[in-house]
Amino acid sequence: MLIDISNSFTKLTFATRARIGRPTRLGTARFNAAFLRRFIRRREIDMLVVSSVVPKKNRVIEQVAGKTKVLWLTPRLKLGVGIDYPKPQTIGADRLANAAAVCALYSFPAIVVDFGTAVTFDIVSDRGTYIGGVIAPGLEAMTNFLYQRTALLPKLSLKEPRRTVGRSTIQAMLSGAVFGYRGLVREILARIRAEQFPGKKVHIVATGGYAQLIARELPEIDAVHPHLTLEGLRVITNLNCVNFSETD
Repeated sequence: MLIDISNSFTKLTFATRARIGRPTRLGTARFNAAFLRRFIRRREIDMLVVSSVVPKKNRVIEQVAGKTKVLWLTPRLKLGVGIDYPKPQTIGADRLANAAAVCALYSFPAIVVDFGTAVTFDIVSDRGTYIGGVIAPGLEAMTNFLYQRTALLPKLSLKEPRRTVGRSTIQAMLSGAVFGYRGLVREILARIRAEQFPGKKVHIVATGGYAQLIARELPEIDAVHPHLTLEGLRVITNLNCVNFSETD
């Protein structure tokens, strides 16, 4: 069983060596031992494989696992990608999973753009090593900030704007959010490519909650892979656990 605990949402799925199942997603605040017990009820599991960036939720795994082996994603595991980074222990586990997945599924050099609570850009060099990245505020965090810090601006339901010039407050905010965010992503990608990969082919893959909305109009992005982090957990499990089940 693969579990990705991120700041806003937790994703869970069952997996074999070859593929992952359909993931379940719930708010991380609601992720608790009772939910996890219900989720795995009557399933035979070889191990729990966990990527977590919310340490206080790790106890949920410990409470439920019992005698079932738990594989926590850390830089000490075999990742299928090297690490050229001053303090590897400070890299978010989800970012390591994304790097492992992009190398296994798309090759390198590569950039993963993960549209989560923050938008992260993770870079794998042409030598197949994780070398760092960029972190910017997430799309929802930016729009919620406007709603929370202004008296008259409403909370947005994010979707593709009909036009650039808004004819209402909501239309104007949508335009600024979506078109402005694409501009942010485009500028950061251009700077990464110019600094690290001038004149080279780079695999650029998007994942995360708002990947479809933002990336579909960005020709710089080669592919959208909604469950890249979970795929990375599957890849890393294969590299570290020879007895990982071959069957459903």
